[in-house]
Amino acid sequence: MTQAELFFPRPAPPPSTVFHFHEPAPMVLPEAPEDELREAFCAKLIDYPHSSADAVRVAEQRFRRELEKQLGADVLPVMRAFQNASESSDTDLTKTEIALAARWIKAYDAARKAGFRDLGDTDEAYFEVKAI
Repeated sequence: MTQAELFFPRPAPPPSTVFHFHEPAPMVLPEAPEDELREAFCAKLIDYPHSSADAVRVAEQRFRRELEKQLGADVLPVMRAFQNASESSDTDLTKTEIALAARWIKAYDAARKAGFRDLGDTDEAYFEVKAI
């Protein structure tokens, strides 16, 4: 900067009309209704003796992913319906509860097959699903 520029500043050029810079609007996340919130659950491989910890972890992730694919956000409600159906008689259950229990059986079987895909199936091993 020279002395002339320091003591005799030129007026700033007018802003260009081609570019308009605006502050972005703050991000507002919509609140999810309570029925859309997912309940957390974990899946654990039980009684599988011949595998490394990494293989077991991958099998559990594969099982969980397939279960979520089959049931979406309804994993725990469908599992609870199955548990209620297995502890009750057919006359105590509604058609909806029976349908949910059947959904669990189908989804669990598909997830079990996905989980055991690289491990090989054994009679003793199973996946346990629990709410967190």
